[in-house]
Amino acid sequence: MPATTTPATTDDAVAAPIDAADAASPELDSAAAAAPGQLEDEADPEARPDELRLIEALLFAATAPLDEKTLAKRLPAGTDVHAALKRLQLEYAPRGVNLVRIGSTWAFRTANDLAWLLTHEASEPKKLSRAAIETLAIVAYHQPVTRAEIEDIRGVAVAKGTLDVLMETGWIRLRGRRKAPGRPVTYGTTDQFLSHFGLEQLGDLPGLDELKGAGLFDGQLPAGFGVPSPSDDPALREDEEPLDAVELDLGLAPRVEDAADEPAPQASADAPARPEGD
Repeated sequence: MPATTTPATTDDAVAAPIDAADAASPELDSAAAAAPGQLEDEADPEARPDELRLIEALLFAATAPLDEKTLAKRLPAGTDVHAALKRLQLEYAPRGVNLVRIGSTWAFRTANDLAWLLTHEASEPKKLSRAAIETLAIVAYHQPVTRAEIEDIRGVAVAKGTLDVLMETGWIRLRGRRKAPGRPVTYGTTDQFLSHFGLEQLGDLPGLDELKGAGLFDGQLPAGFGVPSPSDDPALREDEEPLDAVELDLGLAPRVEDAADEPAPQASADAPARPEGD
């Protein structure tokens, strides 16, 4: 009788090469051998130990990092807290949130390489000291004015950092130098000063009557007392001269092309003191 051949079924034909490929794949064998517990947990979430879920919940809900003793009090008796934490640490290592150890405590933290996502810049307003406010008022009403003139009006020496603080805020600037012995620097206000205090021009500063009405003057004023009327003219006065080119290079004043957009940088605190109020 002639020999007959039984054709293989579709299932047999497909299964044979797949089985052969699996058997010849070292990657699958090594992965299965390296982390059998992890593969089982991923295949069956219910097989994941309950203590891991409990620790996750406790750490996520905590307002501060927790130590192992605190966690152990809330977990079933006999739980190896340290081993469970180490396992959770490995699980969360490649994620956006990591389990980190902080001294003897544990907490969830954003992954270091994602910190830029949560960066938030904010301006923190700082309250000016009374000396800075008085100095600003003198500069506004008496500009151009030197440091020595400010001290003469206030009756006390100007603190080392008072003018620097006002320059950092961008409210005053270096104008030039007074044509006097020692060539002291003269100060004036900026457009940023007008913008911050809602003024269109220096002439809008309150006068004597307005200051009295606001209750800023108490008691009887001396005879001949008056409030100066500052000028908005940015040009140097006859008794002023421009800063030297060397001083511009040292950053003691804004360059011509930058003066309209940037406030004058503060003078270096390490520079040698000049006479007459530098």
